[in-house]
Amino acid sequence: MLELESVCKTWRSPAGEVRPLLQGVSLSVAQGETVALLGASGSGKSTLLRIVAGIEPLESGVVRIDGQSMQDVAPERRGVGLIFQDFALFPHLDVWDNVAFGLVEQGTPKAAARAQAQAMLQSFGLQVPRGHRVWQLSGGEQQRVALARALVVQPRVLLLDEPLSALDADLRHQLRADFLQRIARHGTAALWVTHDEDEARAVGQRGYRLVEGVLQPLW
Repeated sequence: MLELESVCKTWRSPAGEVRPLLQGVSLSVAQGETVALLGASGSGKSTLLRIVAGIEPLESGVVRIDGQSMQDVAPERRGVGLIFQDFALFPHLDVWDNVAFGLVEQGTPKAAARAQAQAMLQSFGLQVPRGHRVWQLSGGEQQRVALARALVVQPRVLLLDEPLSALDADLRHQLRADFLQRIARHGTAALWVTHDEDEARAVGQRGYRLVEGVLQPLW
């Protein structure tokens, strides 16, 4: 379970302008649940994900995963998976090693990590030969690889930052259903950020909107 309690963050521009970005944000996401987070550009949605992942520090408040405070826990030890709009795959690695990357970082021997990566890719319907490069895949295939990479490490929390917005409408609908099935199957607590309310209502058992740093429940 993911729990946020009174999370605050201030935005500071290079010119010295200061404004509250997150004002006492509190939220919980249960295992196997997907919660949608809406908000305008610059509203703090992506910043909130980075705080949960440990990439960006919070100023006050608490982030807990399975009841444990993440205050002094490094990003790679939080059990958090991230999926971005631009896929964020590694062009210098082949498809197998992209998926295996997190396992290797956790200390899994490379051969075993590649075997797990291949099995995960096959479960996604991706029959990719060893050495195949990510740039040889279609956009939809690349996004499936990104999800496979996130799930193969069995994350406790999955953070999705506009994961389908770079794809065309038909492919978005197809992948949305695929993602939700796999997230539920893995029992991961998922926080899905989007600016599209139709998508938010399709993916989220609950939905919230960030307005001037305040979290407003929508359904």
